[in-house]
Amino acid sequence: MKYTVNEIANITNAKVIGDKNMIINNIAFDSRIIYAIKHTAFIAINTKKNSGEKYIESVIDRGIKVVISEHHYPQYEDITWIFVENSMQFLQKLAKYHFEQSHLQSIGITGSNGKTILKEWLYQCLWNEFPTVKSPKSFNSQIGLPLSLLQINQDHQLGIFEVGISMPEEMQVLENIFHPQIGLLTHIGTAHAANFDSEEHLIDEKIELFKESEVIIYSSDNLLVHNKIKELYSSKKLITYGFQDRNDVYLKTNDKDEDIVVKYFDEEISFPAHQRDESTLTNVLALITVLKEVNISNDRIIEKINVLKAVEMRLEAIEGSKNNIIINDSFNLDLDSLKTALQFLNEYQKSKKSLVLTDIIGVNANSQELYEEVSEIVNEQKFANVFLIGEEITLFKNLFKSATFTFNNTQELIDSKHLTEIENQIILLKGARKFEIQKLKDLLELRKHDTVLEINLNAILHNINYHKSLLKPSTKMMAMVKANAYGLGSYEISEFLQHHHIDYLGVAYADEGVELRKKGITTPIIVMNPEQHSYEAIIQYNLEPEIYSFRVLELFYETVQRSGFDKEYPIHIKLETGMHRLGFKEDELQQLIQNLQHKNLKVQSIFSHLSSADIPAEKDYTIMQLEIFERSSGYLIKNLGYQPLRHILNSSGITNYTSHHYDMVRIGIGMLGESSNADIQKQLQYTVSFKTVISQISMITKGESVGYSRKYKADHLTKIATLPVGYADGIPRLIGNETGNVGVNKTLAPIIGNVCMDMMMINIDGIPTAKEGDQVTIFNAKPSLKEFAEYCKTITYEVLTSISPRVKRIYVKD
Repeated sequence: MKYTVNEIANITNAKVIGDKNMIINNIAFDSRIIYAIKHTAFIAINTKKNSGEKYIESVIDRGIKVVISEHHYPQYEDITWIFVENSMQFLQKLAKYHFEQSHLQSIGITGSNGKTILKEWLYQCLWNEFPTVKSPKSFNSQIGLPLSLLQINQDHQLGIFEVGISMPEEMQVLENIFHPQIGLLTHIGTAHAANFDSEEHLIDEKIELFKESEVIIYSSDNLLVHNKIKELYSSKKLITYGFQDRNDVYLKTNDKDEDIVVKYFDEEISFPAHQRDESTLTNVLALITVLKEVNISNDRIIEKINVLKAVEMRLEAIEGSKNNIIINDSFNLDLDSLKTALQFLNEYQKSKKSLVLTDIIGVNANSQELYEEVSEIVNEQKFANVFLIGEEITLFKNLFKSATFTFNNTQELIDSKHLTEIENQIILLKGARKFEIQKLKDLLELRKHDTVLEINLNAILHNINYHKSLLKPSTKMMAMVKANAYGLGSYEISEFLQHHHIDYLGVAYADEGVELRKKGITTPIIVMNPEQHSYEAIIQYNLEPEIYSFRVLELFYETVQRSGFDKEYPIHIKLETGMHRLGFKEDELQQLIQNLQHKNLKVQSIFSHLSSADIPAEKDYTIMQLEIFERSSGYLIKNLGYQPLRHILNSSGITNYTSHHYDMVRIGIGMLGESSNADIQKQLQYTVSFKTVISQISMITKGESVGYSRKYKADHLTKIATLPVGYADGIPRLIGNETGNVGVNKTLAPIIGNVCMDMMMINIDGIPTAKEGDQVTIFNAKPSLKEFAEYCKTITYEVLTSISPRVKRIYVKD
């Protein structure tokens, strides 16, 4: 994209005040992730839930000189304004024009599941065959798709874009903007299905994308999809894929075969089986079909599929030594993925940062122009240090304004000791796979334990946004980050939530809140169990205490007076409604009002806890609690003379008692992907994976025993595996002796013998493909967190909070 302000105005019928000749290469809609200022315009998008115009001041402070908005703010001088009637329609109109001016072959992917992974797989298979552009991240919506299309430049020959809808009639808008030559329909599932009248209605909306397509690729395993497409698009080239042999492309193999054999019309394509789960194989069939359609040979397809096994389509953040944070993005490198990584970097609060960057390989571009653009966006980040690796990028060292160091290969950088001297920074590792900068992650990470707890931040955001979709736009949300954010890492989760504008954070004790404040968290924090000795720290670090008794009220007020705090200090009144844990009872409320008078305290919120919101059989009791809360909070509000926030619902309450959202809700386990409501559970994403590896595989003969106390004795020749994880990592001893299972190559393997402090053993007789070094899933999808908790005869909260600090936490963004 490269337009003048005047050209953009002419294309979209907008009005301009300011410099019409300014060049715009990029449009940013999120003030938090602006990675470059030069030639960037900020578009203030107004929706039912939010107004982008609230952030105009902050982007101007960052240095933005062009603003696209529905209103003019004349107090900001030296800014060029593009005035539009509707900001979203402006963006869509510009994207449509830009797409239709391009001459690239286009692939459009829609469906319920698998869009993003297929888009990434196709890109990884095709980027070095054609100059290719793709949707970043999961940009597929009314805003995301137009922004993706605006990335197209004159050199691109192929575009791969995903298209998502959540409501009826949205696809009509998107198809008007983008009409792909090749249409790919992935699995139709339950995502957003509740917003459509029926599965048939959902399919009708999805396949509208293909109105102008020349080729449509879809699975005929779903007969409803098959019949609909045949009825509407019989004149087009239709190619079907799936597991049933009536498809044009299908799986001609069984679970016992070592290789996967795919039948493509009259041809057979065979390759080693890395994974056999249904979703992976479905995606592979779709991938092969598209690759054949763009004329990739069978040999090249096999090469590309074999490489996919090693692909990590994510950014991961890990705790480094010397108080550093390491951002590892070491699979591939092009300009788009560099921009994505720099956006991710902006979500962290550390003031100093360093970059490791390698040659950009396989991009058909003039080197001078390419690295001028790279240096331009890197320089805007103001890195303390830039480490360049490769024979090409080092030639352009002088373009980088930071302290810049050059190396021919990764080992030279390791040997230089430069990285190990860095303290209290965020270090981005960004490079092409051939440079093996994964070695730098291994060098810099704090914990080397093979057992890791992996937290998917995007899944957390998805789950939060799903719960928000059930609320009124005005309803606030508090995220509970007590107990080290349920074991996931209090600071890391809080920083991510703060970046995404969560309204409140909740901690159990003042120490937790103090630690967050010390690390730069500024979001309001409620202390749910303020202990008497912590009141001074609460005031010093601007925390907000729960007040649940007259004693606590008086003691905290005395501390406020002694501190010299001369404004109204925010407090939160806890009501007892039936939990019988903490809180003021109904007959104490009149006295509470009297005791609050003439104190420089401000009741910020009134709240309570439901004891059984997740148990349908206790609905009557929950309704009783809600009635008590309504009466008690109403009485307090009437007599206080002002309107504090009210909140009583936890994660289960949000979904099960939708008429009692009040002014705020509290989310905890719900943001981690767990729900007591089966229908809601289908809409949530798994966020936490507990993983380890196989240390050793052994054969034991009949009569030989395993582990302490010889609790397991083989009754036949048995293959066992030892894992480097035990009860010191959070695996309870009670799930040994074939009570619990772990996942190896998508198959459950029983834990045998007693769980040791640092190790445990499993029976892998039924998993012939298992080998030393293979990944083992303690919980994620198979077994799930909920299933693992059942092995442990407890709840998911206890499982997560019991995972040892010595287990390395890795934070990823898919």
